[in-house]
Formats: sequence, structure tokens, C-alpha cells
Amino acid sequence: MSEVNRSERVGGWTRFVTARPRLALLAALVITALAVFAGSGVADRMGSGGWEAPDAESTWTTRVLEREFPASQPNLLLLVDSGDVPVDDPEVAAEAVRLTERLSAEPGITGVGSYWQTKSPALRSSDGREAIVAARITGDEKGAGEILDRIAPDYQGVHGPVEISVGGPVAVRHEMQSIIQEDLLRAELIALPVTLVLLVMVFGSAVAALLPLGVGIVAILGTNAVLRGITEFTDVSVFAQNLTTALGLGLAIDYALFIVRRFREELSAGAYPRTAIGTTLRTAGRTVLFSALTVAVSLAAMMVFPQYFLRSFAYAGIAVVLLAAAAALILLPAALMLLGPRVNALDLRRLLRRRRATPAAGPDAPEDSGRGWARLSVLVMRRAPVFAVVTTVGLVLLGLPFLGVKFGTADDRQLPATAESRIVQEHIREGFPGSPGGGLEVLAEGAASPGRYADFKERIEALPGVRQVNGPVTGDGFAYYDVLPEGEPVGQQAQDLVRELRAEPAPFDTSVTGTAAVLVDSKDAIADRLPWAVGIIVVVTLLLVFLLTGSVLIPLQAVVLNALSLTAMFGAVVWVFQDGNLSGILSFTSTGDIETTLPVLMFCVAFGLSMDYGVFLLSRIKEEYDRTGDHEHAVTFGLRRTGGLITAAAVILAVVMVAIGTSRVTNTKMLGLGIALAVLMDAMVVRSLLVPAVMKLMGRVTWWAPAPLRAFHRRFGLSEGESAPTAGQDAEERPGVTGRERDKITAGA
Repeated sequence: MSEVNRSERVGGWTRFVTARPRLALLAALVITALAVFAGSGVADRMGSGGWEAPDAESTWTTRVLEREFPASQPNLLLLVDSGDVPVDDPEVAAEAVRLTERLSAEPGITGVGSYWQTKSPALRSSDGREAIVAARITGDEKGAGEILDRIAPDYQGVHGPVEISVGGPVAVRHEMQSIIQEDLLRAELIALPVTLVLLVMVFGSAVAALLPLGVGIVAILGTNAVLRGITEFTDVSVFAQNLTTALGLGLAIDYALFIVRRFREELSAGAYPRTAIGTTLRTAGRTVLFSALTVAVSLAAMMVFPQYFLRSFAYAGIAVVLLAAAAALILLPAALMLLGPRVNALDLRRLLRRRRATPAAGPDAPEDSGRGWARLSVLVMRRAPVFAVVTTVGLVLLGLPFLGVKFGTADDRQLPATAESRIVQEHIREGFPGSPGGGLEVLAEGAASPGRYADFKERIEALPGVRQVNGPVTGDGFAYYDVLPEGEPVGQQAQDLVRELRAEPAPFDTSVTGTAAVLVDSKDAIADRLPWAVGIIVVVTLLLVFLLTGSVLIPLQAVVLNALSLTAMFGAVVWVFQDGNLSGILSFTSTGDIETTLPVLMFCVAFGLSMDYGVFLLSRIKEEYDRTGDHEHAVTFGLRRTGGLITAAAVILAVVMVAIGTSRVTNTKMLGLGIALAVLMDAMVVRSLLVPAVMKLMGRVTWWAPAPLRAFHRRFGLSEGESAPTAGQDAEERPGVTGRERDKITAGA
């Protein structure tokens, strides 16, 4: 086809994004600068909690206790260390009382109590050398953090005969938030230069390598501005910033890699820049759009959960995916229009070799690219049953440790061992009787006689798993009991006790809160909403992949293989982070369980990224199958064209996730390293071995769809190809027609 005729095929979208490329890039620069301003300080407005279900019984009970009995819910603990003398020493006691009175006078502080006031054994260490001053900082997470920043410097350190350390839930959350911000900055400083080096190795051209980074930076800065706006209306977790950076760089690089690679292929084939952009947007551009939709849907599924920790990742994920796709489909074509053939400039690979093997060929010459992947595809399909069985069995075996998963709650052990708030909590956990803060609170609503209160206390004490019951502490229409469970504060025995307490008949309305109760309610909320989340992901994924391929079986295959690609991640999470293997090398403390929301988050993110690579591969296979009607050739062609690209994108995304995984906070480390493993397994095992093996075993039936659905796809479906699949499809539906004959039929169409 002549260049004039090919130019006529340039669509309206291509004309739109290439008509004023300089103006488009200038507008993008201005908008990005505004996003920097709008998104500044977003981390300071984020929270570090969000694991509890807001409509749960434990959440409501905690709010009532905070209002009616502030001393029952201390979130600030001062650990008073008296050194070599007992805490009952007169000089120590005098100083501790002075600090307690001073703390009581601080604005925003309520419910102050100490060992020296109550003489409670639970507030003094077993060796008598440490004791606790407990208080409650009022207000939301942000306000509590500001109060802590104000008062902590005045209390930390040496005061006469004692040394004070600051701990408690507020201090743990505040220190976690600060560490995450520091670690995120370090991760960006690690990921950006390494990513640039890898992009140069992939493209050769330094100019081409800078384009994906530019798309990623626009997506990240834009998402920070979006999150800043969302914090005006609802809570957002600070952990979501890690996903913003990871997906902003990872997906932007994926999309830009795919578009720039296709653009360079078209240039190598002799197309002019505008025509090359038109072809790229009709093919790779559609793939990017489909990929962005599938990833966004996977992340949007987290909106069904009530915990704002999970919902925050949906906010961040949807924003960054859509912004990355928009930048790749609008700004990148404008930049390519300006660059044209100069996109291949500054080939740094020439410094590493004396001469080019084929001087006349472009850097992405189609006839020379992907030969190794083509040979691998042929080998896999020749031994398809072996590769399918061995790969599937291997992935299942890697996932077996997840059968022993135990769910828990995040605590101070998420922090590095040197964090002050963690040190305080460890001293309390290991050195104080009854582990203050690890008990259960039973709230009694409604006035009752002392006899009824005493009778109910006896019934609580008779329940299995109860170590001690304190109270009741009575108030205006309310009372509460402090129940210390036997064993671990959030162990299975404590969780069973929560259910026993809730089921115990009482002469008044009762409700239960505490760490174990929050865990029980969180698990119940996730179990209740999980089928909906999985259903949304599966149904929308099936629909989108059908619209892309026109096949009924390929969407089912994509969902099953994507889920299978996640087994190694889930198995590794349990083996490493729950069981503690490699804890020394990775510098974290195993708590013997996994935070309840983390597997849900990792599933949604990793599934979406797997679909991202799946769409890249399937779209190229579909394009070639529409052109030739030869099933096996299309699989080989698709892997040849995208195998190296998908692997490079996976490696780059894994680098970003590993950089996130260097965080000193365990949950962030788990998220980064787990998803990095999932991405690599998907690209290097599932896409390279399992997909071609399964497609070979399924044969031509892979593309089957009933007649009504074929008609639906012809009308509404989108595919990565120059035209609708007419001749190729007709040829493949004729029994006995060979691939070569189908090529001739298609060529004459």
C-alpha cells in the first residue's frame, strides 16, 4: 500500500493527538506543574490505620468507650524506666507523679492514669524497674499525630531519676507513617536510575528510554493531586502512596514500551511518522486501553470492602492506571510526532559493541526480532502436554504453604527494631503481667444493679480462655469490663473468646471490642465481601477479554492462568513472612500471621498486572490470527513479538516493586517483594510456557464462540488489527484447510 493510501487510514484520534504536538506537551507540562502544587503535602493528610471495619461491633464499641470512659482506651503510653531502683522509690514516685500531672494539663489529653495513682499490677513490670503512665490523645489520626509531635519532645529522655520513652498506638502509627514516607523517597531514588538503565538496555536509544519515565512521572504526580483531593472527603491510607509509585512507574513503562516499540516497528517498515502513529494507536493503543481497563477493574474491586485501607488502594490504583493510559495515548504520540526517526537517537549500546551486526536494520527490525522467543514457542508447543503439566504442578506446589495461612492484625512489630514506639511496646508485651492493651473490653449498655453487674462478671470468669476480669467500671448508663484472655492477645483462643462473650446472655445490652474483636470483625467483613470482589473481577475480565478476542474460551483460560500465576506469591508470603524464613536476610520480625487485608490487596494488584501482560500477548496473537487464520503460527508470532517486551516490562516493574520492598515496614516489604515475585512468575513462566502450551492443546477450538456471540463481537468488539477478521476467520472455520491455504485465502481477501 502506498504512503498516500496508508495516510488516508489515519483516524480522528491520531489527527487529534498529532495536530498540535507542541501545544499538547506544553499543556501537559503546565497541568503537571499544577499537580505538583495540588498534591504537595498529601502524605501528611493520610492515615496509617484503616484495617478495622467501620460498621463493625468492635468499632462502635470502641467509639462509645472513647467517649464515656477515655481511660479505658489509652493510645499514648509513657514507659518510665527507674534504672537500678524500684519504681516505688520515693524520689522516682515523686517525679512520676509530677510528669503525670503535667501530662493531665496538656490540651487534647484525657483519661490520664498511672501506676503511682492506681497501684495496678498491670501497670508495673514484673521486675519492678518500669511502670506506665497511660493517656488518651483525642481527635482523629491527623489531629492526634499533631498533638504527639507537640508534646513528645518534652517528655522523651531523662527526667531526674527516670528515663521516659513514648509508645502506644498513636506513636506506633505516627512513626510508621514517617518511616513509610522516608522509605518511599528512598525507593524512588533507587528505582528511577535503575529503571532508566534498563530502559536504555531495552531500547538502545537514550531518547526512547526517557519517554516511558516521563509518562510515569506524569502519572505519579497527577495521582498525588487526585489523592490530595480525596482526602478532603474521606480517609486515605498512607500505604497507598507506595502503590502510586509502583504502578505509576510500572504501568506507564509497560504502556510506553508497547507503544514506542510498535511505533519503531512501523518506522522500520518504512512508514512516515504520522502514519506510524496512526497504526500504533489502532493496534498497540487499543491494547493499552484494554489493559488499563482490566487493571482498573481489578483494583476497583477493593471498593466493595469497608476498610479504608483497602479502599485507599482502589482510589490510588484507578487514578494512576487511568492517568498512565491517558499520558501514553495522548502525550506520548505527541512526543513521537515531534521526534519522528530521532526517537532512535543516542544509541548507547554502540559503546558496548564494536559494530552493528546488521547496519541497515532498524533497532526494532521485525525480521530480526524475537527469534529466540519464536524458537521457545515452537519447543513448548511441540511438547505441550509436558510443559502444561510440569508448569501447573510446579506452580501449585509453590502455593501449598498458603494452605497454612493464619490471619492477624498489624502491630508495632511492623516497625524496625530500633523504632522507639516498638521498643516501648516490646517492653510492655514481654515485661508486664497481662500484656496491657491486649485485653478485651465488654461494654454494658443500660443501668443495672450492682448485683446484676457482679453476676455477669462471674459468668464471664467462667468462660473458657479467660485469665482475669477487671471491673465493672460504671458510668452514666454504661459500664465496662476489662477481660484478659489466656494465650496470645490475637490468637485463636482469644478470637474464640470474643464469640463466646458476644453469645453470652446478659440482663443488659453488651458488645465487645479489643484487638482480637477487631480481628474477628475484619475477617468477617472480608469474608462477606470477598465473593463480590472476585465476582466483579472475573465477570468484567471475561467480558473485556471476549471483546478483545471474540472467543469464549480464551477469557476463561486467561482468568484461570492468571489465578494460577499468583500461587507462588501467596506461598512465598506465608513461607517467608508468616513462618519467618529469610527474616534475618530481609530484616523483619515475623509475628506468626499475615495481616488480614494484605492477601486481598495483593490478589487484586497482582491479578490486574497479570492481565496487563496477558492482554499484550493475546492482542498480538489475535492480530496475527485475524491476518492469517493459522492458530499455531499466530501463537508463535505473538510470543515472538511480545515475549521480550513483556519480560523487559516485568523486570522493570519488579525492580520498582523490589525498591518498594526495601521498606523498613514489614507490610510494605511484603507487598513489594510479593508482587515482584508474582510479576516475574507471570511473565517468565505463565506467559512464556503455560500459555503457548495450553493454546496448543486447545487448538483451533481456542477461538470458538457461538454464533450470537460472534455477531455481538463483530458489532461491539475491538481488536488489535488493521481490519475486522473476515477472511481469516472464514478460512479457519472450514474443515481441512491448512495454514498455508488459509494464508493464501487471507492474502487474496
